[in-house]
Amino acid sequence: MDTKVLYVVAVAVASLSAGYYYYSGKAKKLDVDAAKNMTYSAQGVHVTQTDEQGNLYLRAEVKQLQQNMQQKTSQLDQLNVVMYQQGKVDAMFYAKQAKGYDDHKKVVLMGDVVATKLSAQGKMQFQTDELTGYPKTRELETQHTVTVKSPSSEFVSQGLKANLNSGQYEFFKVRGKYVPSS
Repeated sequence: MDTKVLYVVAVAVASLSAGYYYYSGKAKKLDVDAAKNMTYSAQGVHVTQTDEQGNLYLRAEVKQLQQNMQQKTSQLDQLNVVMYQQGKVDAMFYAKQAKGYDDHKKVVLMGDVVATKLSAQGKMQFQTDELTGYPKTRELETQHTVTVKSPSSEFVSQGLKANLNSGQYEFFKVRGKYVPSS
């Protein structure tokens, strides 16, 4: 009988220990899940990103970053971005403020926005107060007034759609002057 009582006590202690271990782990998991609701903040952020082949794709500097992990949004102040293609500077962006959505699949640049596209024909510069960009597809759009400067022209457009990969630009209600190079 002593062995049977000892066996029952051992099973009871093992059950209690296992229950404690199981539920204490759950409590820690709940703490981790609660951390996902946090908003993170950083200052003086420098980012370097490469593409799938390991080539330099993007360099960015941000004065201040606030990121909400649960909503997958971020707010960036004083954003400077340089994008590369085939190892060469391809486009540059500046904005006083930017908001990123869905892990930066969509980025809205606001406040003294300057976007510059470099090409063999020279640089084309877009100035506006708000510009929406899609970094993965390298597309830009806005319904706001855009001042466009290129080596041969300068004009104002009421809106813009641009694909930086193909070099296709769509402007709306254009006013300006065109001076062909001689």
